[in-house]
Amino acid sequence: MCGRYQRRSDKQHIAEAFALEDVDGLALELDLAPNYNVAPGTMQPVIVWNEDFGIRTLQMMFWRYLPPFCSDPKDFKLSTANAASPKLLQGIWKDSFLTRRCLIPADTFIEWQTEGRRKLPWVFAMKNNEIFALGGVWRHWRSADRLREMNTFAIITVEPNDLVKETTNHDRMPLIIRKPDWQRWLEPGVPERPPIDLMRPFDAELMKAWRSDTAINSVRNTGPELGAPLNDKTDEQLGMF
Repeated sequence: MCGRYQRRSDKQHIAEAFALEDVDGLALELDLAPNYNVAPGTMQPVIVWNEDFGIRTLQMMFWRYLPPFCSDPKDFKLSTANAASPKLLQGIWKDSFLTRRCLIPADTFIEWQTEGRRKLPWVFAMKNNEIFALGGVWRHWRSADRLREMNTFAIITVEPNDLVKETTNHDRMPLIIRKPDWQRWLEPGVPERPPIDLMRPFDAELMKAWRSDTAINSVRNTGPELGAPLNDKTDEQLGMF
């Protein structure tokens, strides 16, 4: 799964990295300061394809996918921050996977290794330290009384690569879309031929990982020091790839 990620890049860096020709709506009014502990249930910048103008745009979306039958997010019990790749052609996910795919800018993502009762965080990033794109699906949600509405998204998960599996023993990792595939992922294309081939583990040879302090486990902690390698030299060396 993907329960947390970091966005160290600001709006300008995201716009340059993803060749955005427009920063849309609410996102235009926000500073989009870096977020060092992004958690579900928060508003985050997401990149979508604007079919009318033929450009990539940045929109603010709620990280928890809300289907039409959800009357109130507070009462919604399904876990929908993530969407498992084998289920994308079923149920609540199908329509969005075929027509509303998105990219979520990230600089790292966090997965946890379980050691007894302890949850030990591992941070994953690109070896070249570049910003990357998590693959997701989105949809517009509106309350039954039509008084509230917002765009919502989920991050897709796939089977883990060797790096994620060996460090955390997880059976899932977030989908990372390679830069050459960004456009094909964003455009709806032909519904009969969705980009199923892109839903695969990212190349472990292009990634690195390290153990960080458990302070990142709490969503209340938001400082820029979060995600830094442990000071303990032994743990740090074991965690670096």
